[in-house]
Amino acid sequence: MKRYLIFITALLLFNCNGNSQKDKNKSFKITKTDAEWKAQLSDMAYYVLRKEGTERAFSSPLNKNYKKGIYVCAGCDTPLFKSEHKFDSGTGWPSFDREIKGNVAFSSGSDLFYGIEEHCATCGGHLGHKFNDGPKNTTGIRHCINGAALKFIPEK
Repeated sequence: MKRYLIFITALLLFNCNGNSQKDKNKSFKITKTDAEWKAQLSDMAYYVLRKEGTERAFSSPLNKNYKKGIYVCAGCDTPLFKSEHKFDSGTGWPSFDREIKGNVAFSSGSDLFYGIEEHCATCGGHLGHKFNDGPKNTTGIRHCINGAALKFIPEK
């Protein structure tokens, strides 16, 4: 019986048809071929947005950017986060306590340690992960976002 429970638990945890897999098949407003994405994006942006990679902590210049403006998807320019919702989480990635509603999609990831996956709702590009350890004086949420997935548009 014990072996049976271990087998069932492992099957549930490592199931290839998890929610993340199903969400990847969703059609988005902006779709391109893999070759088109590769031609448009930098190597790191392609790795993060299209292959769900993660940049090295503290490697993005956007991590310490505190200018006023808006952060948009590096793949399709969809507005994702406002500068007034950015905070220094100390994790090494740009962090926000809230997203621009409707422009960020969420799915449960296949890795239990990485929280809820975040994607651009327009092109499906992988942004990062959402955690419940953000500032308690605001939303309590931390959107941990790869800087390579973002472009910053300064306020005029």
